[in-house]
Amino acid sequence: MTHTPQNPPQELGRAAALAEESELRPGAEQWQEFDGEQLDREERRALRRVDSLSTELEDITEVEYRRVRLERVVLAHVQTEGTTEEAENSLAELAALAETAGSTVLTGVIQRRQKPDPATWLGRGKAEELRDIVAAEGADTVIADSELAPSQRRALEDVIKVKVVDRTALILDIFAQHAKSREGRAQVELAQLQYLLPRLRGWGESMSRQAGGRVAGGEGIGSRGPGETKIELDRRRINHQMSVLRKQIAQMKTVRDTKRSSRRSHHVPSVVIAGYTNAGKSSILNRLTRAGVLVENQLFATLDPTVRRAETADGRAYTLADTVGFVRSLPHQLVEAFRSTLEEVAEADVVLHVVDGSHPDPEGQISAVREVLTEVLDEQGASGMNEIIVINKADAADPEVVARLLRAEKRSIAVSARTGQGITELRELVESELPRPDIEVDVVVPYERGDLVARIHSEGEVLAERHLPEGTHLVARINADLAGALTPVVQAR
Repeated sequence: MTHTPQNPPQELGRAAALAEESELRPGAEQWQEFDGEQLDREERRALRRVDSLSTELEDITEVEYRRVRLERVVLAHVQTEGTTEEAENSLAELAALAETAGSTVLTGVIQRRQKPDPATWLGRGKAEELRDIVAAEGADTVIADSELAPSQRRALEDVIKVKVVDRTALILDIFAQHAKSREGRAQVELAQLQYLLPRLRGWGESMSRQAGGRVAGGEGIGSRGPGETKIELDRRRINHQMSVLRKQIAQMKTVRDTKRSSRRSHHVPSVVIAGYTNAGKSSILNRLTRAGVLVENQLFATLDPTVRRAETADGRAYTLADTVGFVRSLPHQLVEAFRSTLEEVAEADVVLHVVDGSHPDPEGQISAVREVLTEVLDEQGASGMNEIIVINKADAADPEVVARLLRAEKRSIAVSARTGQGITELRELVESELPRPDIEVDVVVPYERGDLVARIHSEGEVLAERHLPEGTHLVARINADLAGALTPVVQAR
């Protein structure tokens, strides 16, 4: 057996350096401190900790309440593009999501890479560093600020030795906690099953056992067959449950479509409030309609859509609908599951797009919401939306940021749902954007047809009204359907 002599240590170091240089800069003839378009070496090698992520409230009752929580989490973010500030904002949003889900955030780390590692997302070495941080902090969960492939999550868990949850699973967990209506719960369950199906994991024999065909159901001799493994059985059950849920949601969609069709047939204009989570959509709805909808300083406090009736200053009725909030990288499963809810936007006459003016990146919020809404509108075949940007929390926002947003968005208004600033102007702007009836009539409606008078008041715009011996004299603007209903029973002036 021959023995190959080892290179001297200095030769090894030099060879490694040359190999690294040639790998990073093919064909390079001289050393460069900065390697062109690639990331600086020191930044690539650094796993930077980001502390002070906790948004825990100082109120003593809140502190006592949060002590009972079980999960203590460490956050992880891989920065492949953008600035350091954007990465920290993303990690801060993940911290808010984690605390909304009921966890205590201990610390967070940011790793800069050109692209995530296909095996362990962070890279093997950085995953081991993260394992040491988790052990030092006493955490029991790591939350990744991205959607992990099933193999990446398993590989990370094998290295870190604690549970690993990705951003998508975290958001699904929050939705599951907050959904209250039957439709909302069904939509969330469908999204969770869609996420779970490719991530089923078996350990040893527990998932490879086979049940012998119908014998598993107790049918005995003569009924045995090749059977299926436990993991195959779980997949089949999940697929069956997803099929059941899709049918239920389709039935609920029919009810929603019927209500929407009824509003359209009566020509009731609709206004939809959309926007980023925790931007203040429910607060705006309460200000405009006194709806009494739950308002909390919490992400995804509203999941079940609320529709309320409102009236313009001249008495025209319209509806205001509050929708589920959006978030950056909203899981595709949730967009699919909540599609019937988001279809309200495609049918709306006016969309109030609420943005948090006090957020560190309000433009990013606007882009994230528009991305999802455009997808829904395209699938519905809608040509566009009549959008008004509502910059909420103007009392807490930097005036320069508010001014910048007002300049960038031509159809925008700054308000504060908390103080009432700008709400009157917002109400007037909404009323001016609502479609108006375009047929003017001058009629006398017999007193026995009070139903037509009520329709003129609710669906039209009454310009003048007086009571005559033969009936109610009205000068009004109405729609074509109502004009057709009036023709056989009224007397024209």
